[in-house]
Amino acid sequence: MSGPSVLAPQDRTISRMLHHQAERFGARELFVCGGERWRYADAPGIAARMAGALAGWGIAAGERVAILSPNRPEVMRTLLGCGWLGAVSVPINAAVKARQLRFYLENSGARLLVADAELLAELEPGALADLPLEAVWLLGDATLPDLGVQMQPFVAEADAISAYPARPGSAFAILYTSGTTGAPKGVVCPHAQFHWWGIHAARFLEIQPGDVLATTLPLFHTNAINCFFQALLCGATQVVLPKFSASGFWRQMTECGATVGYLLGAMVPMLLAQPPSPFERQHRLRVALGPGVPASMHDVLAERTGVRLVDGFGSTETNFIIGDIASARQPGRMGRLAAGISAIVADEDDAPLPDGTPGELLVRADDPFAFATGYFGLPDKTVEAWRNLWFHTGDRVIRHADGSFAFLDRLKDVIRRRGENISAFEVEQVIAALPQVEIVAVYPVASDLAEDEVMAALLLRPGERLSAEALFAHCSRELPRHAVPRFAQFVSAMPRTENGKVQKFKLRQIGVTAQTIDRMKGRP
Repeated sequence: MSGPSVLAPQDRTISRMLHHQAERFGARELFVCGGERWRYADAPGIAARMAGALAGWGIAAGERVAILSPNRPEVMRTLLGCGWLGAVSVPINAAVKARQLRFYLENSGARLLVADAELLAELEPGALADLPLEAVWLLGDATLPDLGVQMQPFVAEADAISAYPARPGSAFAILYTSGTTGAPKGVVCPHAQFHWWGIHAARFLEIQPGDVLATTLPLFHTNAINCFFQALLCGATQVVLPKFSASGFWRQMTECGATVGYLLGAMVPMLLAQPPSPFERQHRLRVALGPGVPASMHDVLAERTGVRLVDGFGSTETNFIIGDIASARQPGRMGRLAAGISAIVADEDDAPLPDGTPGELLVRADDPFAFATGYFGLPDKTVEAWRNLWFHTGDRVIRHADGSFAFLDRLKDVIRRRGENISAFEVEQVIAALPQVEIVAVYPVASDLAEDEVMAALLLRPGERLSAEALFAHCSRELPRHAVPRFAQFVSAMPRTENGKVQKFKLRQIGVTAQTIDRMKGRP
């Protein structure tokens, strides 16, 4: 069996990876999305012509290009074009509202935004004014207000240009991940990091030449982006589908001929809750990446559909660094370290703990630029996260004597829902803007879908009243759908430390009660 191509260090850039694999797999299909089908031989030219279009507009190496779109082939064109040009792509969650969009654009300093027109249709006039942004290239048609910036149709290509001499450590993308006590941070991902994403994930998933890797996950997320590099480095094909549908998933997998799939923790319970379908056994899917899926559901899914799941650990700042092939899976364990990765389980002073003792997972890579290089514009946060030459994951784990790791919980104040990290701070800021609110605390509570649900505890100002309906409506206007709290609890007092800090762990321990308001069901 052949595996992924580990390229020489100098070849771990976008342009060199595309050229190298085009020479190996020229006529083979590489990428399928939205009616477009690219061969390996096509990819360098597509990237070079997209780079030519960006350069013709005025984008230079090192400058940022933001992308706001559902799954469309233009997203991958822009990602690869930026990499070829030496520019830096900034994929943005397609569900963001105006406030978050302005933050990402301002924080990244993007001069150009490639955006699906429908996603801008609800913005107020002038919403993108007073930003570093100079223009928007529109995908599709929609009636838009004057957003305060130049708008024009997307430019798919121009004359091809030579690849910029990027280095493996040059920035390829800035991917925003929710912070723990502040605003989201832009993770600076170098070219070589995606080489290693592809290598490690392909090894754990046992991807072979000719495999079809089908994802319904969004191309603004590292999971779907690195899926492209898994395919590229293995001689496989990536098929990008519009979105996940629990009722239509197995039909999608069958129709596209998928052999490898990608599922987030909450997606498996959704699939198993569906009535049996003949497509559950007509597909060719043999394995799927399924981080965060409850151990009890692995065998149930395999028995019902024939698909084995691979668990593991990866983050935007790292890559797929812990896992096991499906046949070596141990229930309740993430797996073992990938080759070239070191890790310790540490106490609060970064001292290693013995096997079997819970602590924070600290990791580092032997190969240069296998991890992110830091947080964009935040040197203090970069040093904090990478202190003592270890990246601090913020996750509490146990290492077993056989070298396998088990995930326990998160040390961070981050909520994980629908495959997205939600900043409790960001949700709190939105709710705190309501004049009736004196104090708000946002925190995760358990869901029946093996993920977090968002809960908010609110202490109102004396004499003020606020209905749950008004609260949820405000959040729905200001937050992405996945970040809108499901639960709300109006309290008469907040548990606090002697210094006045809200003790969220006490609120989490209380959890959902008979007095909790459930946005999905009303009062229980």
